[in-house]
Amino acid sequence: MPKRQDAVNPAEGDIARTPAGDALTTLILRVVFLSHAFTAKGEALAKPTGQTLARWVALDAVADTPATVAEISRRFGYARQSVQRVADLLVQDGLATYEDNPRHRRAKLLRPTPRGRRILRAINSDQKVWSDALGARIGEADLTSASRVLDRLLAAMHEE
Repeated sequence: MPKRQDAVNPAEGDIARTPAGDALTTLILRVVFLSHAFTAKGEALAKPTGQTLARWVALDAVADTPATVAEISRRFGYARQSVQRVADLLVQDGLATYEDNPRHRRAKLLRPTPRGRRILRAINSDQKVWSDALGARIGEADLTSASRVLDRLLAAMHEE
């Protein structure tokens, strides 16, 4: 039977992290789990309108200002081909249109149609109700503090 200390101390050859490294690893795992939970909630919010999270994100990205597929993909860090597929489906379904881009002859601008805007308003309205309720449960101060920490972590990672 192993000694009790063996359950606490790393085995020979294992590499122990510092307490800060352990804290970062725990945060990373929480962020991954949270990302999956947010994705599931986003899909659930978009579903009643017959949309997906990807289609919602693409429509929302051009709600105020039309953008090219490349601009949308850079903004969110998605593969351009993935955004292109979603944009083409939105156009095919009459939720968005491609229009000429005065800055580039071939790269068209994606813009929501009136129907696309109605669907976007419906999804965003449901998201507002959800985020207001969950935000109230967690508290504005804690959420603002968490955002600051995540901003610092992103900045530090970009410095590497």
